[in-house]
Amino acid sequence: MKQIPLPIAAAAEARFDDFVPGANAAALAHLRALAGVSAPVPSVYLWGPSGSGKTHLLRALAAARAARGAVAWFDAAAPLPWTVDGGVALVVVDDAHALDAARQHAAFALFVEAAGGSWPLAAAGRMPPVDLPLRDDLRTRLGGGFVFALQPLSDAEARAALRARADARGIALGDDVIDYLLSRFARDMKHLTRLLDRLDDQAWVDKRARVTLPLLKRALADGGAEVDAR
Repeated sequence: MKQIPLPIAAAAEARFDDFVPGANAAALAHLRALAGVSAPVPSVYLWGPSGSGKTHLLRALAAARAARGAVAWFDAAAPLPWTVDGGVALVVVDDAHALDAARQHAAFALFVEAAGGSWPLAAAGRMPPVDLPLRDDLRTRLGGGFVFALQPLSDAEARAALRARADARGIALGDDVIDYLLSRFARDMKHLTRLLDRLDDQAWVDKRARVTLPLLKRALADGGAEVDAR
């Protein structure tokens, strides 16, 4: 049987402690609990817009479950066939909304296997199960366990999270810099963290702890258009 393990880099880049819950505290608490269970449990499905934290939470769960065994990670781009060996600690299906017909069939087969108590299954997509453009039996499976709707960070939450992460890196962000970032770029932590990476690099080059607007604009210009603007 072919098993697709979660890439080490993917597991290493996300932790529960790094997730800013905002309105998503219930989902975070559920996945933290799921990370430690050994008995068979219902599946969990996370849905919400891009940047709401779905993949971060799945990767954090995968990293936590990896201590118990291998993690199999599948998404809309994962090559077929989708099969796992016995003893796997977690199976993940990300980007469920984008699965083609063949991968829908493969995902349904994973749900059937998981129903036998073989391993926990977690999935995510951009829409609630009922609205997914998928075959009916797969939509039913995705909605048959725990379902959590994730909300993007509010302005205040994004501001607080950005400042806290900058402080942890030793970067001082003024209100004008934070206003500039939040008014021009997506406010999810994935994009904000990429922005901080650029600022951290530029501040190190300039040997400056405080980030000014000119330094910020230089960092963004040097980095090209990798970070999505609003």
